[in-house]
Amino acid sequence: EPRSDLRGADLRGADLRGAHLREANLTNANLNGANLSEANLSEANLTNANLTNANLTGANLTNANLANANLSEANLSHANLSHTDLTGAKLTKADLTGADINGAILKKADLTGTKMPNGVIHK
Repeated sequence: EPRSDLRGADLRGADLRGAHLREANLTNANLNGANLSEANLSEANLTNANLTNANLTGANLTNANLANANLSEANLSHANLSHTDLTGAKLTKADLTGADINGAILKKADLTGTKMPNGVIHK
């Protein structure tokens, strides 16, 4: 099936619950406030994407590239972030409660006020 090319797309507030976006290219996309709960974003490219206030509850982000993405105040509770590249990502006040971050790359990520998988707020 063809990979979705949504580079730079304006998807603010979009309802993408359960969407199949595996390997999609969402570089520079604006997903501010979008509902991506239970969406499959495995291996998707979300470099520089704006996911501020997005709902990613239970989303599958395994092996996705979220380098330099803005996930401030995003809800990532119970999301699968295993082996997700979050290099330089902004996760301020994001909720990672119950998320799987096994093998996730968090170098240079901003975790100020982030609620970690164990429920502890990162200072």
